[in-house]
Amino acid sequence: MPVKRIIVACGSGVATSNVAAEKLRNLLREQGYHNVEVRAVDIKSLEAEAKVADLLVSITPYAIRDKELPIPSINGIPLLTGVGTSDVIKQVKDILKL
Repeated sequence: MPVKRIIVACGSGVATSNVAAEKLRNLLREQGYHNVEVRAVDIKSLEAEAKVADLLVSITPYAIRDKELPIPSINGIPLLTGVGTSDVIKQVKDILKL
């Protein structure tokens, strides 16, 4: 199975997105999904990164609101709060057909 690429972006930098990306990566690996690459990206490089990714997990949906991206995006705030994390994982698996 080909590697699926997920990018995680936050509004001001990469600190928050790194935390969320690590959590998502660990949760997917715990469920046996090793063919998924999860990377934190800066919002400024989002459009370029989206060209080579399959899914965007956004920590700040307002920051991407006006951007036209070639990939689907989902809200990743539950990865930080811990509330609704299983819903995020389900959405990721559904979109990427894992």
